[in-house]
Amino acid sequence: MKPFTYERALTPAAAAGAAAATPGARFIAGGTNLLDLMKLQIETPAHLIDVNGLGLDRIEATDDGGLRIGALVRNTDLAADARVRRDYPVLSRALLAGASAQLRNKATTAGNLLQRTRCPYFYDPAQACNKRAPGSGCAALGGYSRQLAVIGVSEACIATHPSDMAVAMRALDAVVETVQPTGTTRKIAIADFHRLPGDTPHIETALEPGELISAVTLPKPVGGRQVYRKVRDRASYAFALVSVAALVQEDGTGRIALGGVAHKPWRVEAAEAELPRGAKAVTERLLAGAKPTPDNAFKVTLVERTLGAVLADGRN
Repeated sequence: MKPFTYERALTPAAAAGAAAATPGARFIAGGTNLLDLMKLQIETPAHLIDVNGLGLDRIEATDDGGLRIGALVRNTDLAADARVRRDYPVLSRALLAGASAQLRNKATTAGNLLQRTRCPYFYDPAQACNKRAPGSGCAALGGYSRQLAVIGVSEACIATHPSDMAVAMRALDAVVETVQPTGTTRKIAIADFHRLPGDTPHIETALEPGELISAVTLPKPVGGRQVYRKVRDRASYAFALVSVAALVQEDGTGRIALGGVAHKPWRVEAAEAELPRGAKAVTERLLAGAKPTPDNAFKVTLVERTLGAVLADGRN
């Protein structure tokens, strides 16, 4: 691990300002992803800004009947919150599927959204990776790509986003609240928060330099049956090959978001109109234009079968 300097921020605006003013600065809270990357020298921040003392660790009701989740709410606390379990069970289930209890006790809401890919080529400094070293190429394109993306890919990157929580947030139409270095705030729809790789896969979100996530808000509950189903290589705490976050109403309408298939949580609202026709019709619209590799072409079928199982559960 390379040397770095450290400070504790006193306010969100001060944290954002310090990050913008210090080249190579990074925020740190739970550190469950960042510290691993620093040990491998994949991330080499010159300065760490500790945001744990900013008071962003509360879950509060909003005026319109939704919830405002502070950026520093731990995954364990969010999954266990009675309001989340009652009104947004897809979120609770996604969090519980995402990691071990020890990691959930440290990991934060903002940190979960900002997780970096687990692509093996990103984690191997000996391999070309445009996400780790822009312009170096993408070794995954000609390498082993079983776990990687099948939709929304580019010639620069075929990595997937690893978060389970973010997939549920996408199905729930969450909104990310931020504080900018000037002290002003803004709101970013979760649909616009994560970026597709394009030619700049190292730019992963819509955040501007120094911008700090302060909260995530959920709109008023929509009810219905909510399911998070995750398919992985082993039963205990592995990243998703495919995951499905589903909100299905009694009339057959609903929302579907996928994990494990793209650079961001994948949702195509137009595909949801096909729900009454079944999983095959929905999958065809969801994954229209997919460009799987020979190693991961099975994911297209796996999405259809996983979604079919989710829809069948509600009919039995």
